Order: sequence, then structure tokens, then C-alpha cells
Amino acid sequence: MSRVGKKPIEVPADVTITLGDKNAVTVKGPKGELTREFHKDITIALEDNVLTLTRPSDSKDHRTNHGTTRALLANMVTGVSEGFSRTLELVGVGYRAQLQGEKLVLNVGYSHPVEFTPENGVTVEVPANTKVIVKGIDKERVGALASNIRQVRPPEPYKGKGIRYEGEAVRRKEGKTGK
Repeated sequence: MSRVGKKPIEVPADVTITLGDKNAVTVKGPKGELTREFHKDITIALEDNVLTLTRPSDSKDHRTNHGTTRALLANMVTGVSEGFSRTLELVGVGYRAQLQGEKLVLNVGYSHPVEFTPENGVTVEVPANTKVIVKGIDKERVGALASNIRQVRPPEPYKGKGIRYEGEAVRRKEGKTGK
């Protein structure tokens, strides 16, 4: 039994949900609008600002889609009402980030600066030259951009240098021991 799928989704007052044909759901809120098409077998119902999802059977396929659909819908509602953000920290001597217009430019120890242009719906802020904040209404896009930025220079285990998520614990290794 999917515990995630059975849990109802509370819809805030400032969010409107439109259920279309072919299980297409449009969620509009103060931060924007998201549309997604879900699995045809999962039934989505909206009553009194509460979304409920039901599945036709207890087959493995229906159980997995039930929980996934509920989680995606909940993220859409949260995204258009509050938004999502991921904070990255640059740790290392000379590592810095800056915005040049819309582009994020990273100097992280390579012979060249690394540039990122965020796609529509995702914004990048640099409050300090060692901190990058990725914001947006789509959790999937925010996480993907943050992950791509982190992959430029992941934290290494000996000195801890690199790009890491805020609050991420980097397991440190002991270096060589000399005689």
C-alpha cells in the first residue's frame, strides 16, 4: 500500500488547479504556472481545495505511479505557491562566482572560467562570491541546474575543496603519512 499516494494534498487559497483531459493538470499560483501530464490510470480528484489520488488496482505498476504522481503534484503546488531553492557553497582558495547579466561565471581552479546560462523559469543569485542560490518554481529544474553546477568541481575528500550544497557533509580522508 502506498502511504505517499494515499495522503491528500492541501491546496492553498491562492493556488488554482485545472484538471484537463488525458490526466493533464495545470497549477497556477502567485509565482507562476506549471502543467504536467500524469499516468492515465491514476484518478485525480479535486474537492474543497483538497487533491486526492486513487489507483484502480494494487499491481506494482499502479502502486509506483500512485506515489510518484502524488509527490509530483505536491511539488507543483508547493512550487507555484512558495518556490524552491538550492544553495551552493564554493570552498577553496580563489574559488568565486559572479553574475554577468543572466550568466553565472565560475572560477574554480581551471584555466578558464565556467559559464552557465539558466533556462526559463530558473534564476540564479550570487549574494556573496562564494555562495550561489538557484531558485525557481519547478523542483526538477532547480535541482538539475544545482547538480550541474556542483559537477563542475565536486568536493574532494582530502582538503574539502570544491562546490558543495549548503549543509552537505564531506567525508574527509587522511592524507599520506611521511616518515
